[in-house]
Amino acid sequence: MMERFRMSDLGLLHFYLGIEVRQNASGITLSQAGYAGKLLERAGMAECNPALVPMEPQLKLSKDSKNPVTDATFYRSIVGCLRYLVHTRPDISFAVGYVFKGRRLGADCFSDSDMAGDMDDRKSTTGVLFSLGGSPITWQSQKQKTVALSSCEAEYIAATSAACQATWLRRLLEDMIRKQSDTTTIYIDNKSVIQLCKNHVFHDQSKHIEVRYHFICECVESKKICVEHIRTEEQLADILIKPLGRTRFQELRARIGMVDVK
Repeated sequence: MMERFRMSDLGLLHFYLGIEVRQNASGITLSQAGYAGKLLERAGMAECNPALVPMEPQLKLSKDSKNPVTDATFYRSIVGCLRYLVHTRPDISFAVGYVFKGRRLGADCFSDSDMAGDMDDRKSTTGVLFSLGGSPITWQSQKQKTVALSSCEAEYIAATSAACQATWLRRLLEDMIRKQSDTTTIYIDNKSVIQLCKNHVFHDQSKHIEVRYHFICECVESKKICVEHIRTEEQLADILIKPLGRTRFQELRARIGMVDVK
């Protein structure tokens, strides 16, 4: 490129749009420590003690809260900043999305969902985490658009969302490496959902589910997607759908590939 354009070689990338980049023989790490520090100062929390989890376990928020009203503009500003921090901190995705109304391939995927977690409209939350080579590459913590009538339906909707993302990722990887990627595996901790993904015709309890959510069945039949059962204890997407206790939170945070950058 330097032969064709007037440009300077500044060496390895170190900083880009608030994201710090470190590259060495062992790999590449991304962090937003400086950005997070400025955000704490802006929120008046620079001197606060650190918390071990981003959200209290079992915490439920409602529009009918009796707590004092906060400055709406400042609140939205802080949440917006936190949304950007999620780019390198998938472990806070659920906590940030929970207070944000708009929450809306060879790669492995973990799909999970809670059940009627929203206290106001009783909608569930979808959690999807994709990893490539053992490292997370994309994740989602989003409130579902319809009310699920069972935990099976809630997780089925989450699995379909994962299948849609997997389809896009497969095409992206194919464009990048000029080769069709292997079957994408979606790990689900609900056996009923797995049976439904493989054959929804014979399940009476699936008749009320919107047709568009059966997209995953087509993906399984064409062998683009493979659904496999995983123990709840091994479900990495659990960190994206609900607040967790300290031990479980720290365990999953480490397992999805997050490390301390000194």
